[in-house]
Amino acid sequence: MNSKAYLGWFTLPDTWNPAIFILAKELCQVLCTVDKVVVLTTVEEQGEELEGGLPVVFLWPGWGSWESFSLFALPVTSWLFTSQADLKMPEPAKKPASAFIKKPKTAEAIAGGVAVFEAETEKTGIKVKWQRNGLEITASEKYVIKSEGNKHSLTINDVGKEDDVTYAVIAGSSKVKFELKVKEAEKMEEVPPPEAPSEPVVSSVSAEGEPAPTDGSKDPESLLTETQEKAPVDPIGIFVSRPQDGEVTAGGNITFTAVVAGESLLKKPSVKWFKGKWMDLASKVGKHLQLHETYDRNNKVYVFEMNIIEAKMTYAGGYRCEVTTKDKFDSCNFSLVVNEAPTTGDLDIRSAFRRSSMVGGGRRMTSAFSSVDGHEEGKEVDFSALLRKSSFLRSVNRNETKTETRPEVDVWEILRNAPPSEYEKIAFQYGITDLRGMLKRLKRIKKEEKKSTSFVKRLEPAYQVDKGQKIKLVVELANPDDEVKWLKNGQEIQVSGSRYIFEALGNKRILTINHCSLADDAAYECVIGEEKTFTELFVREAPILITRPLEDHLVMVGERVEFEAEVSEEGATVKWEKDGVELTREEAFKYRFKMDGKKHYLIINESTMEDSGHYKVKTNGGESVAELIVQEKKLEVYQSIADLTVKARDQAVFKCEVSDENVKGIWLKNGKEVIPNERIKISHIGRIHKLTIDDVTPQDEADYSFVPEGFAYNLSAHLRFLEIKIDFVPRQEPPKIRLDCMSQTPDTITVVAGNKLRLDVPISGDPVPTVIWQKANKNKEMVLINDKSKATETADTCEDLKGENKLLADSNGRVHVETYEDHCVFTIEGTEKKDEGVYKVTVQNPAGEDTADITVKVIDVPDPPEAPQITDVGEDNCTVHWQPPKYDGGQPVLGYILERKKKKSYRWMRLNFDLLKDLTYEAKRMIEGVVYEMRIYAVNSVGMSRPSPASQPFMPIAPPSEPTHFTVEDISDTSVTLKWRPPERIGAGGLDGYNVEYCKEGSTEWIPALHGPIERTSVIIKDLVTGDKLHFRVTATNLAGTSQPAITTEPITIREILQHPKIWLPRNLRQTLLKKVGDTINIVIPFQGKPRPKVIWTKDGQPLDSKEVAIRNSNTDSILFIRKAERHHSGTYEVEVQIENMSDKVSITMQIMDKPGPPQNVKIVDVWGFNAALEWKPPQDDGNAQITGYVVQKADKKTMEWYTVFDHYRRTNCVVSELIMGNEYYFRIFSVNLCGLSENAGNTKDSAYIKKTGTVYKPPKYKEHDFAEAPRFTHPLSDRSVVAGYNATLSCAVRGTPKPKIFWFKNKVDLSRDPKYRMFSKHGVLTLEIRKPSPFDAGVYTCKAVNESGETEIDCRLDVRDYPGIRTEMQKRVGN
Repeated sequence: MNSKAYLGWFTLPDTWNPAIFILAKELCQVLCTVDKVVVLTTVEEQGEELEGGLPVVFLWPGWGSWESFSLFALPVTSWLFTSQADLKMPEPAKKPASAFIKKPKTAEAIAGGVAVFEAETEKTGIKVKWQRNGLEITASEKYVIKSEGNKHSLTINDVGKEDDVTYAVIAGSSKVKFELKVKEAEKMEEVPPPEAPSEPVVSSVSAEGEPAPTDGSKDPESLLTETQEKAPVDPIGIFVSRPQDGEVTAGGNITFTAVVAGESLLKKPSVKWFKGKWMDLASKVGKHLQLHETYDRNNKVYVFEMNIIEAKMTYAGGYRCEVTTKDKFDSCNFSLVVNEAPTTGDLDIRSAFRRSSMVGGGRRMTSAFSSVDGHEEGKEVDFSALLRKSSFLRSVNRNETKTETRPEVDVWEILRNAPPSEYEKIAFQYGITDLRGMLKRLKRIKKEEKKSTSFVKRLEPAYQVDKGQKIKLVVELANPDDEVKWLKNGQEIQVSGSRYIFEALGNKRILTINHCSLADDAAYECVIGEEKTFTELFVREAPILITRPLEDHLVMVGERVEFEAEVSEEGATVKWEKDGVELTREEAFKYRFKMDGKKHYLIINESTMEDSGHYKVKTNGGESVAELIVQEKKLEVYQSIADLTVKARDQAVFKCEVSDENVKGIWLKNGKEVIPNERIKISHIGRIHKLTIDDVTPQDEADYSFVPEGFAYNLSAHLRFLEIKIDFVPRQEPPKIRLDCMSQTPDTITVVAGNKLRLDVPISGDPVPTVIWQKANKNKEMVLINDKSKATETADTCEDLKGENKLLADSNGRVHVETYEDHCVFTIEGTEKKDEGVYKVTVQNPAGEDTADITVKVIDVPDPPEAPQITDVGEDNCTVHWQPPKYDGGQPVLGYILERKKKKSYRWMRLNFDLLKDLTYEAKRMIEGVVYEMRIYAVNSVGMSRPSPASQPFMPIAPPSEPTHFTVEDISDTSVTLKWRPPERIGAGGLDGYNVEYCKEGSTEWIPALHGPIERTSVIIKDLVTGDKLHFRVTATNLAGTSQPAITTEPITIREILQHPKIWLPRNLRQTLLKKVGDTINIVIPFQGKPRPKVIWTKDGQPLDSKEVAIRNSNTDSILFIRKAERHHSGTYEVEVQIENMSDKVSITMQIMDKPGPPQNVKIVDVWGFNAALEWKPPQDDGNAQITGYVVQKADKKTMEWYTVFDHYRRTNCVVSELIMGNEYYFRIFSVNLCGLSENAGNTKDSAYIKKTGTVYKPPKYKEHDFAEAPRFTHPLSDRSVVAGYNATLSCAVRGTPKPKIFWFKNKVDLSRDPKYRMFSKHGVLTLEIRKPSPFDAGVYTCKAVNESGETEIDCRLDVRDYPGIRTEMQKRVGN
């Protein structure tokens, strides 16, 4: 059977088993390094026969058909398909047009040799770029780039092992990759020549040289992941599904998806995508980035997608997705890994199957599938065993002819230095079959960090600064000439005012940020070329203090509650908590947060019982707590309605008083609501409700009730109508008082103090009897009220109950007595306690008399109790004691009401609604550290007393917790140093101190180590016995008591511990210490060592002079102090600490600088044109510091004012330009070092004269102009007519040179000395003012101007009109 070999490609069906796909892919990686699948089969064709085993043929889509299969190269049991119908041939893909006619191929070169790559483009003039590992190659001695027309070449000289990388050539949009394989010269010599010439092994990129497309390829790991069943995702926060980490090849696309639950959201959430910490990707949307959002109405979810198109290597990094709604926030971090695109070299697979391709001693390559593996036809082939034949793989892929084994190599080192796209290739090359395990292990290997070549000192990982302060970011460079860029959040920082200041001091580069704000809280980078150093700056806000704390509230259910707090800064952020749980704006908007400047409010519109608790407002600088107590509504009746007995046409008033003035109610008559009208009136004023019935009739007799709305109360009373029957009474009927008691036992009438007392006493008798009211005094004597004859006798005992009816009717007193035919009325307005007693009414007429006693009892609210006493104060509770009031108001005390308040507050809060029967109460739920006061109310049936005086202020406090971090810091033979930290909870009682005790091991007796408590958190206990084993404990104390002890876990043995000496040299002393002359030097050198080491200081190997340098040593450090530094203090100082035969030593270099001397031999070398050349020598004394430059100044000989020409000039010669012609200049020069300018300057002895050049200008001579001019009037005087008595002015204008003299005349008489006239001259305008002219001032006025050149004059006439009123007035005056 004749067969022929062809090459074919096809795609895999989706119905294949992934495991079979992996085997197929591994097999193809054996034969070639392209990411495609190759199938081995045979086609019956006439042609050349392959010898040495079964034929191996690659199917070509254009040759034969799928039905023409006759036999697979492998046995049937190893076929990759279950049937021929599973195979699908792809459509031939259209090849993109390439700009290259000839493309470079992968080639091999010997180390030290020359490699040449050539390429030809279709058109001439196309710009071609060459790349090495993705970086553009620039022409140099090693890389020679030539371009002639459409021919381009790259020559690599002196090829080394580092040149064994991937190269590329780019022309327009076409890019071709190729490789250079570098071999050692010795190995190349050992290779025996092949029997037949073979083609160079080059990696073919495709038929056109283009890289084979890889979009459809997937690695085994991803395919296995895709086949796994996706697990349901539980909602996390407001995310239903979060974006997951992704990995993509450069040039590929990837999508990140976030799914947000929308069922519970009031409106669409807003989503932001970030890269890194700050970069908002919304501004980067374009060709490579797309953001999409959709809403699934069926599932009620929002889907947000971020599509990255044609990913680049710079896209790799961390990303963040933030979702924000009105009252919720959630975020998710994920990362993207971008791998380099796999490079496909040129590989001519057909050359491996030609007759000339032999393996070993003439054995043909095709026998590898049959005889080499030892399998016969019809048996199963082991693919893994086939893949392990590394010698076979190398002979096929690289056409190697040598058979000896390759030396062992470190595969992991190769993988660490290779790009991720080469991992798979290297794994198959070296027989690694567990690719997934290899990748996991490779991730755990840490790459060594390259040592920085640009930075000597990098930025710290993070910096922190207070808001409003400034911060300096400092780096040190290896090369001071490197260009530095500063970036903030990836953006370069530009110079803007004084906010950012860039400084360069030697090799230090400093970025200073002034007045830091929250906008400066960002990530910063310092970039030099390709090297970067990163840091983060955290801006800390100043603590916000609470200037006005919260106050406690006591409200009823349904009432509005408003907590108010004031902070120290406007716009500050606060957090509200209830019982330790943060409050947020819920959907029902139960809590409302309000901010007004510095004030913050928490508002609860309708409070419920669940709202009771402790509310806290917190800032970053403090907190304040207040308590809210919500009680159910309870209504107290202060005064109930009473039964009434009224007569016809009288008025009946039912009155009651309740505790809540906002409570409304209805009045009922025999169970039916009372409707008000003209006769019946209902009123509600404050807490008092009244029902008034005018002109009472028999029909009004009924049971009346008042029912308050919302409460189960019913206040009832009866109205009894008193019917008066008129009987025939004979004349001379004795008087009769018709009371119910009928004088058997006295009636007792109770009245509340302050109310009106009205006694209506029915009487009868004919004639109408006289009524006399009497009240018994304390001596049980009767006081007459109405009897005129006896009123004077009792005036001293009862002054307010006097007078008879006539007088009482006209008086304004409290007591009123009225007598009618059938009854008498006794009224007391505003009853008081002294009105209480027995009243006797007597009626008399000629027929006789009758008497009756009425007892009046006045009741009132109790007196306020005395101030309560506070005992047993705890952390949040106390016990309150009080005594009953001295006067109970005439009624038994029903109970007590207790109130408390914070001392600085004005709001009292009620602690109980049910009356307290006992005289003690335990108050709870107080805040520790807050000062409180208490007060008491007494309550009887009349009402509530006034409050008692406030108790003494008290503060709930509790003992502190035990001290923390109790450790032993140091031990010696007779002492122990203990150290601890304050308790976690100190409490409001503060901390009075600590008690330290110790106990021997095995004993239970604790011995105080000190006398009394101490305030420090460390102590040295001395005079202990060497060798004892002791336990130590420390307790904290305050006003409330002693805390639990903190005890050492193990006994401490009192014995010295030897510690090697060690000096901790500060970082700033590791380099030369620069100081100026006169500075104070204070160097602290910390060290360690036990027992106390000996410290030795030397300078340049000699002991220090104690007169100039002071040394102070302690157990932990040594201090070198120089009060005033001098230059001779410069040098190398050594400090050594010694403990027995052990020591440690460090050196410190100190350089004391002074101002330099002046430059020497300053002279003017040459003067030409407008320039002068200067030259000088460096100063003799450089001030013990390097001369950093010179300051050159010049001065004009005329003024000798010095001006700086050059500042920080580094050379010792200069040319001063732009000098002024004709001037003579002197020059002086100052020296500059790190200490400043030299005190004196080097001056030039001679001066530099800038000569005038060219012709001398001679100005023309002109005849002097004569400016003399005779005076002349430019504006004449005008005749005027004025009214007598009003000021008048005459004006004209004159000119002349020199300035003329002016004279005024009236009728040729000079007016210069007449006070009636005033003369003015301003800029040639002449004015004569005539004060209140009269008819006598009329006439001709002349103005005359005279100077050296002549004179002139001008005149006018003035008429003065007489005013009739003036004449009349003058006549009157004359007449008088």
